[in-house]
Amino acid sequence: MNAQINPDEVEFTAIRAQGPGGQNVNKVSCAVHLRFDIGASSLPEDIRTRLLALSDQRINRAGVVVLKAQQSRSLEQNKEDALRRLQELVDSVAVLPTVRRATRPTRSSQRKRLDTKTRSGLQKALRGKVSD
Repeated sequence: MNAQINPDEVEFTAIRAQGPGGQNVNKVSCAVHLRFDIGASSLPEDIRTRLLALSDQRINRAGVVVLKAQQSRSLEQNKEDALRRLQELVDSVAVLPTVRRATRPTRSSQRKRLDTKTRSGLQKALRGKVSD
């Protein structure tokens, strides 16, 4: 199941990037804050509930995903990077994990384990001190 994000539901804010870069960092706003409201989105209901259930620090209490992208010196590339990361987050919850069913060990494997334990215990018992 592939849920595509509608770009109209994403809000971008240009901010100044952190880190080295000389004077360019101080005068050009090329980093991007992406805000995506999960509750108001057009995503399917099950994907929205799984996104809200995630314990991800990028999702705040109001159910808004906030991503910061500042890898590139280009505003457009940072927007694309933030959208890609948001899509990866949505895709990660779109796939249902397989339900694990508890199984029991077979009788022969139980018997082998107990036989090995007995053999090991006997071998260790023979390692005791030798009495004259």
